[in-house]
Amino acid sequence: MKLLVIGAGGREHALAWRLAQSARVQKIYVAPGNGGTADRYPLENLPLQDTDALIAFAQQEKIALTVVGPEAPLAAGIVDAFRAAGLHIFGPTRAAAQLESSKDYAKSFMQRHDIPTAASRTFTDADQARAYVQAHGAPIVIKADGLAAGKGVVVALTLDEALQAIDHMLGPDGKFGAAGARVVVEDYLEGEEASFIVMCDGQHVLPLATSQDHKRLLDGDAGPNTGGMGAYSPAPIISPALHNRIMREVIQPAVHGMARDGIPYTGFLYAGLMIGEGPDATRPLKVLEFNCRLGDPETQPIMLRMKSDFLETLEHAVNGTLDQAEIVWDRRAAVGVVLAAAGYPDAPRKGDVITALAPDTETCITFHAGSAIQDGKRITNGGRVLCVTALGDSIRRAQQAAYDAVNLTLFEGRQYRRDIGWRALTDHPRHD
Repeated sequence: MKLLVIGAGGREHALAWRLAQSARVQKIYVAPGNGGTADRYPLENLPLQDTDALIAFAQQEKIALTVVGPEAPLAAGIVDAFRAAGLHIFGPTRAAAQLESSKDYAKSFMQRHDIPTAASRTFTDADQARAYVQAHGAPIVIKADGLAAGKGVVVALTLDEALQAIDHMLGPDGKFGAAGARVVVEDYLEGEEASFIVMCDGQHVLPLATSQDHKRLLDGDAGPNTGGMGAYSPAPIISPALHNRIMREVIQPAVHGMARDGIPYTGFLYAGLMIGEGPDATRPLKVLEFNCRLGDPETQPIMLRMKSDFLETLEHAVNGTLDQAEIVWDRRAAVGVVLAAAGYPDAPRKGDVITALAPDTETCITFHAGSAIQDGKRITNGGRVLCVTALGDSIRRAQQAAYDAVNLTLFEGRQYRRDIGWRALTDHPRHD
């Protein structure tokens, strides 16, 4: 069986790696792929990104199933196009992907279907946004309405930061282009963030292992927001009781709400949550955002913990039978540490030679993202270059194993956080 994975990041490497464990897989093409998917059988990079060209390739090669990793092709309607061509593909349609591609749409959707979220206002005029922020005060959150590669959110702790963010998005410099032509200004929420990701087939929902990522560049959650500097699974903050609440108060209303709106949701659905203090039955629970794909870097530890045949699960998803699927998870924890290029996130440097990589083992895998092969050498080719991901009997042991492998992974200018998983080591019991 031949498969196609769309994307070039660490998430896509992890997806392809896990799918390759299936005995029924003959070949997995990754389009366009990266330095980690280029030469590792049965993976093969496919230098195509145009939807029509991908459809023609899938038809010619009789691709049995396509899985979409990143948000941009989903927002552009790749699922609609593949389905129209009679091809099996897993992901949300263009209409459903608005849950991520438009913060304003998502806010309106959540309010309409009674899904808990922060109060917000949407602006296209910079002066009006400034006036609202000045009246409201800080801390406050400024979000570019459209897709901004995970970097269009500014958590402004001061009024000056908030006004600067508005200027960057709505002002003459237009830092995020069309994605920032409209901004959502929302209340700042206190608490702990967690990622809750499920698979949907339009009617049924199958939760994946819980996870938590680290958005800020520097240790102690300092520095600018990034696409994610590391993640771990499971997230101890999500107890069984809280898991049930999230399904009941967030996930099921979202899936049912999309169906009632005439947009059945298929694909991965990611709820970014803010969880406040208190007993699990009553503690504050609000949705920060919905993403219409797997998180990156959450996918890496999730895929490392998965023991089931992922191909079978995806087949249930595209056939509308997810209620018959079950995923078996490794009881061990997984921690993934991102190694980023010099200059990330603002101006990542490319072309540095990756001089050493930790050897892959059964319990530790280096997933590639911003890497490429040039003249026989692996080089940096993007902001987040690698995600070193390891299993351990506890978060602490998985963390230690990951950092042991990080120490064996070298390229000039590498930067990484040294505290990935710190929240799980402080005040939460482990929940499986």
